[in-house]
Amino acid sequence: MLADVGDGLRDLDGWLEPFLDVVGRKTRREWAPFYVRGLLGPGERKSLQPMAARLGLPGHDQLQHFVASTAWDDGPLWTALAHEADRLVGGSGGYLVIDDTALPKKGTLSVGVARQYCGQLGKRANCQALVSLTLAQGEVPVPVGLRLFLPEEWTGDAERCARAGVPDAAISPRSKGEIALAALDRVRAAGVRFGCVLADACYGTSAEFRHGLDARRLRWAVGIARNQKVYDRDVQLVPPSGRSRKPAPDKEPQAAEDVLAALPWRCVTWRGGTKGKLAARFAAVRIRVGDGPAWGNGRHLPGREAWLVGEWRSSGERKYYLSNLPPRTSVRTLAAAIKARWVCEQAHQQLKGELGLGHFEGRSWTGLHRHALMACIAYAYLQHLRLAGKNRTGPGENAPPRSGTATIAKPARRAPRHHRQAVRPARPAHAPSLLQAPLPAVP
Repeated sequence: MLADVGDGLRDLDGWLEPFLDVVGRKTRREWAPFYVRGLLGPGERKSLQPMAARLGLPGHDQLQHFVASTAWDDGPLWTALAHEADRLVGGSGGYLVIDDTALPKKGTLSVGVARQYCGQLGKRANCQALVSLTLAQGEVPVPVGLRLFLPEEWTGDAERCARAGVPDAAISPRSKGEIALAALDRVRAAGVRFGCVLADACYGTSAEFRHGLDARRLRWAVGIARNQKVYDRDVQLVPPSGRSRKPAPDKEPQAAEDVLAALPWRCVTWRGGTKGKLAARFAAVRIRVGDGPAWGNGRHLPGREAWLVGEWRSSGERKYYLSNLPPRTSVRTLAAAIKARWVCEQAHQQLKGELGLGHFEGRSWTGLHRHALMACIAYAYLQHLRLAGKNRTGPGENAPPRSGTATIAKPARRAPRHHRQAVRPARPAHAPSLLQAPLPAVP
């Protein structure tokens, strides 16, 4: 009954055993492999009806029931995915990348859909926004979390949420940072190992998010706005005077861009690419972040000491970052950590383009998240094949895949947006990334 989807899936059933062991009923154990095969198989559209037809099924009702039923908890499946991701790329040299990805949608009935920024389209549009967690090491990403962000127009309409099957616990307003921290706690509880958390300015500009990472005693490197207030490293608090009842800093805070503008910027190579070394100009300095308690006129007392890092791209664009990596960390290591975040974008593109993450046509909370879960499991399987040195397309290493069949190629290099010039690196370009954890050879 199952249509042939290629010799590369011959060990899929065995690989899926840890997942099938936790799904419960026999019927779910039977239909979960069908769903994964549908996502991995040929065909451009990975929604239920086309997948069922390609799998040779008489209809899509069973797939629909499997993916949308609220009668079972898929939490153990997310945990099994976390265990597999840790096996593939976990370790002290790994990164946990927090980001979000948008799924363009038409209409207003799909859960969480609203007019908001859509990175895929590069503008505000009707879409669903998913907070994502990706475990990565050595340019090999494995998604371990996708959770829907509900805009205010949804959280403020309990009836609308009920129609879409949103659980009561998820209806309360939560920022993307809060969703990300909750998901981070889940993967840590599952035993996922990593050395550093990475996030863009959408998350890094939030003091609450950074404090949440500090409270969990995690290393992190995050993007910030150029006007983030920071203090000199040696700032001191002086006793209150006059009418003031609070201690005050003996120096005024400055915007991050102003602090870095006065520093020398030097070209730093963070890794080698197919077209040469990847490099940009960087500046870095130790500072105290202005994110402590408020003390007057909207200003905040100095917080913890951290790295303030600036990146000056060849286009002229400048980006700014904070990191709590140790004081003796080199600028090259800071740059390598900051630039490691792009690998999650690669994963998002492959989840959408190869595994149909955005093809789910249902409208429910459960259906969307379970479809996303199965896409992540399919993605992990492909990385398993890649790291094991297998070739799904048959004997010939260069044999092309059949049209629409999911594959995970070696990560494409970022488009040439940065300086590529001869800069002698401190270590060979092929050396392990931050914290020196090795990766298995990639075919």
